[in-house]
Amino acid sequence: MTTLPKPPTGLSLPERHASAELWVVRHGESTWNADGRYQGQTDVPLSVVGVLQASSLAERLTSQRFAAVYSSDLVRAQRTAEIVTERLSGEPQVQTVPGLREIDVGQLSGLGLPEIRSRYPEYLAALRADPWATRRPGGESMADLYARAAAALSELAARHQGERVMVFTHGGVVRVAVGLALGGVPANAWARLSVANTSVTRVLLSDQGGTLLGFNDAAHLEDLEAAGEADDLGLGATP
Repeated sequence: MTTLPKPPTGLSLPERHASAELWVVRHGESTWNADGRYQGQTDVPLSVVGVLQASSLAERLTSQRFAAVYSSDLVRAQRTAEIVTERLSGEPQVQTVPGLREIDVGQLSGLGLPEIRSRYPEYLAALRADPWATRRPGGESMADLYARAAAALSELAARHQGERVMVFTHGGVVRVAVGLALGGVPANAWARLSVANTSVTRVLLSDQGGTLLGFNDAAHLEDLEAAGEADDLGLGATP
């Protein structure tokens, strides 16, 4: 168990015994990430680079101990989790949680940004006007994702009070975790939160609120190519 940093004078962190520390990890690069294609909840495998990224994180976390490991049930997140947990103390079992899936992009699945601009100009205009509530055609909005993923993350936090757990998921869900930790994120800021493949974001959550302990830590990738940061939220945020 890591020791929490001492808060600045006049501030206090949530009580450890009543809080869960979640290490929220975005999956490694997928084949569609590499191609610049929207994927959402389409089950796309890791690319060769994605496997290397996951292996680099596994090496960094070798022998670390976590009370439990959870993952989105999409293969790119599950495979990342499997690679990392092989190096953790005790090799904990990966438990899948469908609520941790990426945002559902509906009819945008498989498309790149040029195709989206051509086929769905009305959607992009609506997204610029209201990035929070605008649904992907046939899919979810950021508000929908937040409600779904926040419920899943809050349930895990309640289950693991006083413990540290790993959560393997997607860029959109990492943003939800940040929102829970900060008590919300300023309007229009979601697409400006850069989330690299296999980056680690650490949050402390309790029923009294949360604290952001660390965001988008990808130091393990310094010897690899730059980690991809575009995802199913960032690509569609601008025309």
